[in-house]
Amino acid sequence: MKKEAFVYILTNYHHTVLYTGVTSNLSLRLQQHKTGSFKGAFTSKYNATQLVYYEHFESIEDAIRREKQIKAGSRQRKIELINRLNPDWKDLSEKYDDKTQCD
Repeated sequence: MKKEAFVYILTNYHHTVLYTGVTSNLSLRLQQHKTGSFKGAFTSKYNATQLVYYEHFESIEDAIRREKQIKAGSRQRKIELINRLNPDWKDLSEKYDDKTQCD
């Protein structure tokens, strides 16, 4: 049985930083980012705690491929991706649950 996975993009309050990540448990991972569980990590250092984009995948392998594709793109392409699905850059983590998808 394959494990589901997510690719996500976080930003900080002023939207000056974008962080792209992958996880098999988005709720837990968001909690870790918001509480600063990983001191010294990029998201802790730049306070990137707002979920502005995510995609759901049926397998971690597919999610990792997509993460690499997003990371290889320019900042502008990431902004366009976010704007297409979340034009107001609202923090989606407040409304996220395991059945909600942003695609």
